[in-house]
Amino acid sequence: MRYTARALGAVSALTVGLLAGTTGAAEAAPAEASSLYAPSALVLTVGKGDGVATSTVQRAVLLNCFPKAGGTHPAAAKACAELRSVGGQFEALTVHEGPGPMCTKIWDPVVVTADGVWQGKRVSWSQTFANACEMNGAMQEGTVYSF
Repeated sequence: MRYTARALGAVSALTVGLLAGTTGAAEAAPAEASSLYAPSALVLTVGKGDGVATSTVQRAVLLNCFPKAGGTHPAAAKACAELRSVGGQFEALTVHEGPGPMCTKIWDPVVVTADGVWQGKRVSWSQTFANACEMNGAMQEGTVYSF
């Protein structure tokens, strides 16, 4: 009986010692957000064809707008500022005031797309223009698709 009491006492002391020594190290650190802002990264393309499914991509760039403007877009900072000014609504990029250029009625469709994430939300947008002249006229003052 004496040996059993000693063995239980030793096991109890060892258990308490182990738990006391590891409780600080075993606690998981709370998850912290790496940023206060949601990510914004987009792949922008310009292609030829009647629609997204049948178009052939001619040019493509990556546009990152957070944490800082970057990517392969030649004017990333201006393009990000332009997208922020319209709240990430790509449809608003094709609306402008005033007369546009005089374009021919030649059917040579151009498809522009934007796929990725804008301020944490999934984006998949496309628009087809009758030709490159109409695309440039619709996005007359913009830099998002100037690449």
